[in-house]
Amino acid sequence: MPLAALLVAAILVSATIGAVDITPLAVAKAAYDAFVLPAGVGLDSGVWELAPGVGIPYVRPDVSWIAPFSASVPATTRTIVVNIRLPRIALAATVGVGLAAAGTVMQGFFRNPLADPSIVGVSSGAAVGAVAAIAVPSLVPVDLRLAAFVGAVLTAFAVYAIATEGGRTPVATLLLAGVAVQTFLGAAISYLLLQSGESLEQAVYWLMGHLQHSTWEEVAFVLPVTLLGLAVLGAYARELNVLLLGEEEAHHLGVEVERAKLLLLAVASVVTAAGVAVTGVIGFVGLIVPHAMRLLVGPDHRVLLPTSALAGGSFLVVADTLARSGPAEMPVGIVTAAVGAPFFLFLLKSREVHGL
Repeated sequence: MPLAALLVAAILVSATIGAVDITPLAVAKAAYDAFVLPAGVGLDSGVWELAPGVGIPYVRPDVSWIAPFSASVPATTRTIVVNIRLPRIALAATVGVGLAAAGTVMQGFFRNPLADPSIVGVSSGAAVGAVAAIAVPSLVPVDLRLAAFVGAVLTAFAVYAIATEGGRTPVATLLLAGVAVQTFLGAAISYLLLQSGESLEQAVYWLMGHLQHSTWEEVAFVLPVTLLGLAVLGAYARELNVLLLGEEEAHHLGVEVERAKLLLLAVASVVTAAGVAVTGVIGFVGLIVPHAMRLLVGPDHRVLLPTSALAGGSFLVVADTLARSGPAEMPVGIVTAAVGAPFFLFLLKSREVHGL
């Protein structure tokens, strides 16, 4: 598939760009040398510290790995590629895939081309959780990413609960509830920023969306959620197509409308929450990419969903490469907005994007 090849090419080229120039061959060798396979599984136990003196015991699988291949590559090059650049690129690709897929679902779900993954307050909820963890750590004594993820998920389900009455969730009510909750959370974020003191810069930087200092642990958190979410959303692509006809028509065609709506909303929200919790608020990926792909491949979500996901991954990898290639590194959210807004205006002027 051309889009899959484009994503691989974007990852490879991005890994060559940085303060130290590295050839594509050296990048390929470093990745080949670092490739590992599971060799065994044991158990690891410990205590997850939520706050000083407060912890939760855990037991988790402990996988041992073996490197079956060996390539002739300098240790410095291997460190730069494997430990610095590839985690960041992999996280950009994963989050881009998730945001674009979630945006595709939200636009189909709401039958509105202006819908994006944050329309039910996911990004605002994540922002409240993250900024609270930064500004008032005594009140939110948990990891920033966990606080953002929990805030995002709780907000999405709170919006759904507010909009649901008598077992039905009208899309228009859900949209209005999302707008109202986002407005309220925006006020909460502003208040928390006023209380952040010396942590203001860190909080504002998080709100801009960033991929700096990405790690493989963050990739390991986001990747399974994204892949599982894509699998579920792909399985419901037919139902999403039918919902475009209207809820009454979908019901007559055999779709369990309320169940499908809840599942689509829940999965898209969790996928978005996982990405936003790690990277901060990155806009326009879930808004622009589905539009562009819909113009190219049409409205059938069986095709539109995977193509949008692949294009979203490529878009965010390229945007982050631009963000870190200038004289001073910028948050990637600035780049996506700077590129996305003019492109969106171009679509508005040149193509019919007022309906789905």
